[in-house]
Amino acid sequence: MMEYARMKFYCDEHRCIECDGCSVACAEAHELPVGIARRKVITINEGIPGKEFSTSIACMHCTDAPCEQVCPVDCFYIREDGIVLHDKEKCIGCGYCLYACPFGAPQFPREGIFGAKGAMDKCTMCAGGPLETNSEKERHLYGQNRIAEGKVPVCAAMCSTKALLVGDSESVSAIIRARVSSRAKGASNPLVWDKAYKNQ
Repeated sequence: MMEYARMKFYCDEHRCIECDGCSVACAEAHELPVGIARRKVITINEGIPGKEFSTSIACMHCTDAPCEQVCPVDCFYIREDGIVLHDKEKCIGCGYCLYACPFGAPQFPREGIFGAKGAMDKCTMCAGGPLETNSEKERHLYGQNRIAEGKVPVCAAMCSTKALLVGDSESVSAIIRARVSSRAKGASNPLVWDKAYKNQ
């Protein structure tokens, strides 16, 4: 039996410069309505010197997705590669997933009284939905299906500092380990600092 890679997002806070390129690219590529932000850049500890950092968040495509667990109509499903998607034609807009998700990924597409806000919207990792791949209807409801074309999600493709990584969890982990290791070598090597500040 063939094993599929589990696709994951990771944002390297040491590289994120809060440019919002990822969120703008996502909104443009999927022609999202005003008020929907499948990806957001947030700043933690804003204004606190030495502790402030930014990170890009969206649906984290959880292994044990709480949105899927609480949905009363089973509109959420997890693909074999780990991407968590939902069927907008099954969704009743109850909002259970909105409250279950710790990342705020599911969102109502419009303002209004309860029950009139429509089917939930969320990050699809640019993998479309349950409809025919790259069909006009799939694009209208879910946006671009870049995964089917062998491309990375548009948010990661547009990240200018390569802070936003996406791929199978082992590959992403290897990149992060290499980055952490190279940062540690620079910090722990006194010769580097000696050369940098020799004439200071």
